[in-house]
Amino acid sequence: MWVRSTMTYRFSFAMTLLSNFAATAFDFVVILLMFSQVRSLGGFSFAEVAFLYGATGTAFGLADLALGQVQRLGRRVRDGTLDTLLVRPVPVLAQVAADRFAPRRLGRVVQGLAVLVWSLVLLDVAWTPLKVALVPVMVVSGWLIYSAVMVAGGAFQMWAQDGSEVANAFTYGGNTLLQYPPVIFAQDLVRGVVYVVPLAFVNWVPALYVLGREAPAGLPDWAAFASPLVAGLFVAMAGLVWRVGIRSYRSTGS
Repeated sequence: MWVRSTMTYRFSFAMTLLSNFAATAFDFVVILLMFSQVRSLGGFSFAEVAFLYGATGTAFGLADLALGQVQRLGRRVRDGTLDTLLVRPVPVLAQVAADRFAPRRLGRVVQGLAVLVWSLVLLDVAWTPLKVALVPVMVVSGWLIYSAVMVAGGAFQMWAQDGSEVANAFTYGGNTLLQYPPVIFAQDLVRGVVYVVPLAFVNWVPALYVLGREAPAGLPDWAAFASPLVAGLFVAMAGLVWRVGIRSYRSTGS
């Protein structure tokens, strides 16, 4: 329904898609301006930073397209309209994700994917079949990890009622963090992103293997292939948190 209503005004859709593309591209413009003044960032070339940017940007864009509406769940909890979703014979998460579905968010996906493809052309890497296969696996695993964080953040709003910024700190904030090489950040922060909230498996860990660089925070080389496992654990944990959140929902009482 939302897709059909959006496509009714195709010029308006095209303009919003273009504006979404342009708005997200400003993050990459910052990187372009930075490399107009320096040759490397923490020892990473422009192509390598673009590779990190494109990988996390594409993964986050896919998750935002599919589940970006989950961040609005707090409003439904506060005004009691979540009740209408609970009585329908359709999974609540599917309804929340489809509510006001915004195809314009494809702009973020296209922009991230364009940078990723461009970086692959520029990279000077000794490609092997294993490294080639790791690139799409990394993007899909990152998509699942970001999606799981969004679902867990939505479930948190069952209790907090207005806690969307908590989830945004790990999704939008994590996406911004992972656009840059881990060597430019404090090691305590890197270890936290690797071992505490392992968002590093979105791109840092597998991407550094592709680039032939040392894994962050002392991880072994085989950890580059653990992203699907980490994504599976994230999804399982998010599903459990979501079920607990739904069961704890008590409506507004009015």
